[in-house]
Amino acid sequence: MKYETFKARTHFDKPELLAFAYGRLVEDAPAELKARLPTPPMLMLDRIVEISQNRNRGRIVAERDVNLDDWFFQCHFQGDPVQPGCLGLDGIWQLLGFYCNWRGGLGSGRALGCGEVEFFGQIRPHDGVVRYEVDIKRYAELGNTGAALVVGDARLLVDESEIYTVKGARVGLFRDIDYPDYPLDSENARGGRMES
Repeated sequence: MKYETFKARTHFDKPELLAFAYGRLVEDAPAELKARLPTPPMLMLDRIVEISQNRNRGRIVAERDVNLDDWFFQCHFQGDPVQPGCLGLDGIWQLLGFYCNWRGGLGSGRALGCGEVEFFGQIRPHDGVVRYEVDIKRYAELGNTGAALVVGDARLLVDESEIYTVKGARVGLFRDIDYPDYPLDSENARGGRMES
């Protein structure tokens, strides 16, 4: 699809999310549109059912179908399979990064943290659907760099029962931090503290 069509969409299905993860969804993408969703098995979304903006605020709602043979149930834990809570939080960060791209932010995405996380439920192998509801509290593009920052509060539900809340989740898009020549050693091949 065209870049302007991408930015005007209000929902995305799984083939489109996969195409975005592989960098193939937007055929006329700006050169600095380098952020991606993770590919399976780390992709924690099957569809975005709603994405909207209202000035510097917005909303994004997505779902993921729970599968009896999801990879994390095989190892977390034997005899007591449960989805790790960090993967639900990662799904929220994935959505926030996607939101930045959808709004026109450029660069590579990085989770920047969150304020408060509460778990009061769990996702088990025989559950049906995980639903993410993220209220965007602030979206900002950073000067003339094309980089962007988004902050949101989220609820995670399983089969319509709220099981996590997240306050102040943050994601940013930054230029010139990507590492497209992996696995070769090059300028961005090593981690450490990012300075702006």
